[in-house]
Amino acid sequence: MATNPYPCGRYTPATGDPAAVNRRWFLQQCGVGLGAAALQTLLGGEALAASSADPLAPKRPHHTPRAKNVILLFMGGGPSQFEMWDHKPTLQRLDGTLPPAELLKGYRSAFINPSSKLLGPRFKFAPAGANGLEVSELLPHTAKVIDDLCLVRSATTDAFNHAPAQLLMQTGSQQFGRPSFGAWTTYGLGSESCDLPAFVVFNSGKKGPSAGAANWGSGFLPTVHTGVEFRTVGDPVLYLSNPDGVTPALQRASIDAVNTLNQQNLDVMGDPEIATRINSYEMAYRMQSSAPEAVGIESEPQHVLDLYGVKPGEASFAKNCLLARRLVERGVRFVQLFHESWDQHGDLKKDLVQNCRDTDQGCAALVADLKQRGLLDDTLVIWCGEFGRTPMVEGGDDGRDHHPNAFTMWMAGGGVKPGLVYGSTDDLGFNVAENPVHVHDLHATLLHLLGFDHERLTYRFQGRDYRLTDVHGNVMHDLLA
Repeated sequence: MATNPYPCGRYTPATGDPAAVNRRWFLQQCGVGLGAAALQTLLGGEALAASSADPLAPKRPHHTPRAKNVILLFMGGGPSQFEMWDHKPTLQRLDGTLPPAELLKGYRSAFINPSSKLLGPRFKFAPAGANGLEVSELLPHTAKVIDDLCLVRSATTDAFNHAPAQLLMQTGSQQFGRPSFGAWTTYGLGSESCDLPAFVVFNSGKKGPSAGAANWGSGFLPTVHTGVEFRTVGDPVLYLSNPDGVTPALQRASIDAVNTLNQQNLDVMGDPEIATRINSYEMAYRMQSSAPEAVGIESEPQHVLDLYGVKPGEASFAKNCLLARRLVERGVRFVQLFHESWDQHGDLKKDLVQNCRDTDQGCAALVADLKQRGLLDDTLVIWCGEFGRTPMVEGGDDGRDHHPNAFTMWMAGGGVKPGLVYGSTDDLGFNVAENPVHVHDLHATLLHLLGFDHERLTYRFQGRDYRLTDVHGNVMHDLLA
C-alpha cells in the first residue's frame, strides 16, 4: 500500500521553479513593491496573504484574541424581536392604531403599506436571570442562560430583502462575490484540525437560505476557505463512503496518481487553485474516518442528548447545535448553522411557536454545554437573523414585514460581556434610540475578538485591497468583557 505523502491531510506546495510560476498568478497573488514589503514587515512576517504556505495552517492574528472559534446560529428570514426579545408595552397599548405620520417619513418597506396599523406583541414576557431581563414565554430554555448572553437590541442594516440582507450580514456586501465571515476567519486564523474542514455548515428549517451558498462562500479568497456543508443523517458528505469493491489501498493509490498529475500541472502553471484541489482530495480521504466519528452522537451520554433534546437518527436544529460543539472540540474553526424559517408575513403566532420549539432548547443547551466544558471562554456564539420585523401588521392581523431599521441579536462567550443589554429602540421599536450597531460595526467587533484589526485583515483582488468591513465599521468596545 502506498504511503500517504500528506500526513496532516493538507498539501503544502513547494516553492518549485520560479520560472514555472505564471505571470497572471504572480501579479494577482504576490505583494510587489515597497508598500507590500513594508506591510509584511509591519505584520511581523505573518502569512496572512502567503499562498506558498499551507493556507489552513494556524496563524498568528494582529493581537491576542479573546475567541479562537466561532459558532454562528443564523435564523434566516428575520425573526421578530417584538415577540422574543424587545418587549414594547406602548406598542401593545396602541395595537390596532395607525403609527405617527412623522415616523414613516421617507421610510421604505418591502411589501406592506407603511401606514398599516400597529400590531402589539403576540406573546407575554417575564423577568429572567439575575438582572430580571424580560424574556418571551417562547424562550423558556434561553431564559435559563440569559445571564451568559450579551443582548444587542440596537442592530441595524441597510437591506430590507432577504438575499441582499443575508449577504450583507454574512459578507459585508449586498452583492454576490465577496468572501463570507467564515471564510475571512479561516483566511486569517487557519485551522486547528488536520482531519476536518476549517469551516463547516449545517442547514435546517423549511428551506435553504435565500442567498444560497454565497452565505458560506470564499468569494475571491482561495476556495480552500469555502464552507463545507455537512448532512446530519447518513454520510456527513455525499459519496464519502467507498463503493463496493474499492479498498483503502486502491483508493490511496488512485488519489496518489491523481495528485501526481495535479502536481505536474501545478509545477507548470503555479495556480494555487490546483494546490486547493490536491488539498481537497487529501481532506476527503481523511474525512472518511474523521467525519463519521465527529458526527457520531451515539457516543454522547444520555444526559447530554436530553440537554439538547436530540434523538439519534433524527435530523434537527438541536442536533446541529450538538454537532457544532463536537466540531469545535475537534479543532474546526468556524461552524455555521442556518435555520431558514422566520419569514412570518402571516401565521405569526403559529409559526413562531414552532420555530422557537425547534431552536430554543438547542441554542440554550449549546451555551450551557460549552460553558460547563470550559469551551465558552474562547468560543464565540452568535445568534442573529438578517433583519427584524415591522411594528406594523401584515397579512390581516397576524404577520409582520421585513424591518432593517432596528432588530435584536445576541452573543455569548469569546470575550463579550455576559448579562449585558446593549442599545435600545424607541417606544414602538421602529428606530434605534440608543447605541446603534450596524452590520459593519458588528463585523469589526467580531474580528477584534478574533484578534484582528479589521482595517488590516485584507486581500488584494483586482487591483485593490478588500476587507470584510469594506470602508466602514467601528469596534463596539462597550460589548467587550
